[in-house]
Amino acid sequence: MRVCLASTSPARLMLLRQAGIEPEARAPQVDEEAVIAETEAAEGRTLPATEHVLLLARRKAADVARRLHEEDPAFDGFVIGGDSMFALGDEILGKPYTPEAATVRWHSMRGQTGVLHSGHSVFRLSPGQEPREAFDVAEAAVSFAADVDDDEIAAYVGSGEPLHVAGAFTVDSLGGAFIERVEGDPSTVVGMSLSTVRRLVRELGGSWPSLWNRS
Repeated sequence: MRVCLASTSPARLMLLRQAGIEPEARAPQVDEEAVIAETEAAEGRTLPATEHVLLLARRKAADVARRLHEEDPAFDGFVIGGDSMFALGDEILGKPYTPEAATVRWHSMRGQTGVLHSGHSVFRLSPGQEPREAFDVAEAAVSFAADVDDDEIAAYVGSGEPLHVAGAFTVDSLGGAFIERVEGDPSTVVGMSLSTVRRLVRELGGSWPSLWNRS
């Protein structure tokens, strides 16, 4: 049973590998900002975080599933796509990109609890059949230590790690020491809820152990 990850995220790839799965990987050809802008304009509202991540996860997985189905009709397996977003109160915190933005972010996050929203979309591809999809959103609450001092923030920002990740933190690398508690599936905070993906695979008639292909 083959698995294709519709993402170039190193964190999502690592999660699947740790779960015993060595996936193929394809970059989705989706303009994420344009998708959100067009949807919000059409609906006349700002999408909440749960709808935001689910829409992008579904678009990305669908794009890869469609191209894979056309280019490799013999593909028999699953395509997995995801998207993540961190919210602190009513504020959506994406990737900070700059040291200045990451520093401001961490000054506001220490001692606080936010929610990581992770959208998931799984497609079942079978030769001679139309692709079938299952999707869902997982959430995990993340509590940051209140005693993270300015020097620690400066050092962490200086490492470059928080600049290109949702929420400006990781739980499985340098940022993990500044997180006191995670409520929910811990893998959600890394980038993809493995328990959610397993459930979606089962909804599509698959067996999770059948995806294990790493020794």
